[in-house]
Amino acid sequence: MVIKSVTFLILFLLSFTVFAAGGRTKLHGSPKSSDSADGICKSMVETQGYTCEEHKVTTKDGFILSMQRIPTGRSGEKKGPKIPVLLQHGILSDARTWLSNSPEESLGYILADNGFDVWLANARGTSYSSGHTSLSPSDSEFWNWSWDELAAYDLPTTFQYVYSQTGQKLHYVGHSLGTLMAFAAFSRNEVLNMARSAALLSPIAHLGQMPSPLGKAAAYAFIAESVYWLGVKEFSLGGGPASKLVQEICTKIDCTKLEDIITGPNCCMNSSNANLGHQEPTATKNMVHLAQMIRQGTIAMYDYGNDNNKYYGQPTPPVYDMASIPNNLPLFLAYGGKDLLSDVNDVQTLIDDLSEHDPDKLVLLYRDDYAHLDFVSGVNANQVVYNPIMAFFKLN
Repeated sequence: MVIKSVTFLILFLLSFTVFAAGGRTKLHGSPKSSDSADGICKSMVETQGYTCEEHKVTTKDGFILSMQRIPTGRSGEKKGPKIPVLLQHGILSDARTWLSNSPEESLGYILADNGFDVWLANARGTSYSSGHTSLSPSDSEFWNWSWDELAAYDLPTTFQYVYSQTGQKLHYVGHSLGTLMAFAAFSRNEVLNMARSAALLSPIAHLGQMPSPLGKAAAYAFIAESVYWLGVKEFSLGGGPASKLVQEICTKIDCTKLEDIITGPNCCMNSSNANLGHQEPTATKNMVHLAQMIRQGTIAMYDYGNDNNKYYGQPTPPVYDMASIPNNLPLFLAYGGKDLLSDVNDVQTLIDDLSEHDPDKLVLLYRDDYAHLDFVSGVNANQVVYNPIMAFFKLN
């Protein structure tokens, strides 16, 4: 029984290791990279010849988030006001998702070179957003959140900051969990007054039909809950017990293909990025919430079980109604036929939810050969995904 439990725990850790991490994860080392003091601007963007600004913004619940701004393209020319675009990464990742390939292949640089004012967000708990007004990452309360809080606090805070700094409504791009944050916020009438449009890559809303065998096994074994109630509030594969477990299992099996096993057979990633190279922490509670979605097939707030009445005044968690997203909000959904996390059947359920959406305001891009990470790390994504996104932005 113990062996079976450990096996499932390892499955859980491996299943979510690369969930939306853009193919840049590693199996050892600390999540605090050696260039943390310099920030993403100095360590990644300026080295490519771009102007970059570091910004800090504080959420209503006290988290201090790091943001980066690339205001101009590599040429440095600035011709009048530029429309802002906010990029939000997925789980176990950070803003480097959008910069990991060459400038010709990375969406952050491509948007800047095409005349957009680019803003990169880093979710709470990641290396560059590990501050809080009263808490430390060593405090368990620091990790008492799920994607509910990302949608309710992080996203509105970064939206408001970009809007205030630029004086303009903005376009939004999210990948994986970054799309779920947006769907939840939009369905609750958040940030709509500041949004021009949203491009959502590998959209995550419904997860009940997710075919990833490792993800489903972990969810139905209630592994995340077990880890949470054991007192592990920070889920980090960059160090500690989780990292050691992953290293141990990778001495027994070939981990080089884990990304394909978990996310689907990514067709077009740069081989130098497809090596589980960089992971960021998240809250274990966040992982529990995702597991609840897989098991229950719903898009709802965190399920506290018998304590739901205490938190919500009702026995079940409130749902996020995708049909309540305004029909005139321009949406661009890009999904892939080989994606094992954002499954085509779950995406179709989402599209059915949006059946009343203005057809002129809903653009669907389907790539039969793409899996989960191709949308942020594919070497041909600039042509087959990013060019259509920019055309969509220019129409809205």
